Amino acid sequence: MARITVRGVSEIRGPIIIIEGVTGIRMGEYLEVKLPNKPSRKGRVLAIEEERVIILLYQGTYELEKDEIETEFFGRTMQLFVAEDMIGRVFNSQGEPLDGLPGIYSDEYRDINGSPINPTSRIYPRDYIETGISSIDSMNTLVRGQKLPIFTGAGLPNNQLIGQIVKQARIVGAEGEDKFAIVFGAMGLTMDDYIYFQRLFEETGTLNKVVMFTNLASDSAAERLITPRVALTTAEYLAFDKGYHVLAILSDITNYCQALREISVALETVPSRKGFPGYMYSDLASIYERAGIIEDSQGSITLIANLTMPNDDITHPIPDLTGYITEGQIILDRSLHNRGIYPPIDVLGSLSRLMKDGIGEGYTRKDHPSLSNQLYASYAEGLDKRRLAEVIGKKELNRRDQILYEFADKFEENFVNQGDNYRSIEESLDLGWSLLSNLPETELTKVSQDLIEEHIQNKGADSV
Repeated sequence: MARITVRGVSEIRGPIIIIEGVTGIRMGEYLEVKLPNKPSRKGRVLAIEEERVIILLYQGTYELEKDEIETEFFGRTMQLFVAEDMIGRVFNSQGEPLDGLPGIYSDEYRDINGSPINPTSRIYPRDYIETGISSIDSMNTLVRGQKLPIFTGAGLPNNQLIGQIVKQARIVGAEGEDKFAIVFGAMGLTMDDYIYFQRLFEETGTLNKVVMFTNLASDSAAERLITPRVALTTAEYLAFDKGYHVLAILSDITNYCQALREISVALETVPSRKGFPGYMYSDLASIYERAGIIEDSQGSITLIANLTMPNDDITHPIPDLTGYITEGQIILDRSLHNRGIYPPIDVLGSLSRLMKDGIGEGYTRKDHPSLSNQLYASYAEGLDKRRLAEVIGKKELNRRDQILYEFADKFEENFVNQGDNYRSIEESLDLGWSLLSNLPETELTKVSQDLIEEHIQNKGADSV
């Protein structure tokens, strides 16, 4: 389509400008606002009401005068140049380099809005991704093509956990590491956190498999809305065009949703729960549903979305709606964190709905399903005995209850609390058997006698 240029605007409202008396413009159209003696600003069309066009400027509307604005409509949506050379690079939310290297120019470019995967073309996820973290790999396994969010709270070490996952995550099997990449989309990142991730990736040599898109807390909220779309557009290109298995990490979805609320207020839309727009569910779905595996493609996109629960409230609209769309959640627990346990993953509260299809013989190990079920059951009983002891005192517990109480303590201190260390899936499963060897065989009701003989009796598993 031909480009259209319009001079002047009728209204400036927050990050939004409104132009009247213009036709031939499309929803979502990409545009550039040119200013005399100032850098130009990019934006897109948010809404069209007859001859009234409502525009969102990514760099905000500060220091703008109505009469000096010249708007050029490009006749298309925002597009991103994509190439394999993006791996190992750091960009801002518009795909411009932040690492001092040249920009990406190629014959390949993609519409950043993409489209969710057609359900009829999806392949059911089976193979797992190893994160090197026992509480995830053994108890809440991440399956390739899955959407698994992290629910955290203010002050909890979610950035440290994300950094550890980026550093340790790998594909186990014939594909090896050659076709594995991580796309990291950071939204509302503080400068301290940005420096932390930069140093971590560079010092550990992880950057050579990472594409990082960064929206800082000091950047405009409007730019925050395109960050996950730019990141997932890159992930789609690497996965479905180049055959990579991509782990896409988006953080923090809460910052994204707050930006969405800010824009909806400027648009004067009718608010829903806690002031968030009623369309937030479909907006989040348009992001999350871009992950998966499709037919006739060698690659996959696995999504980890980190979000901060305001006031640790899991019923807040952001985690609540996310839970409806995704396939489980990893929950960070404040009480574990306060006791110095890292990573403070709430094993019982967390869930991977696709775990059962990505573990067992031919995937991880044949004893994995039974072992994880037994660890769940014994840990849950141990927590019940701990709560009982808070009422009647530990000394009043009978011998069986004391054993389960002590098992829960050892499970948290030795299994959950692994620090910033890598554990293979085999090491995690063997550690689980070592913990179970502390229990009488009469308590091992979720594992077969053959597995008990193989992993406890014959091996003489050392108690932890």
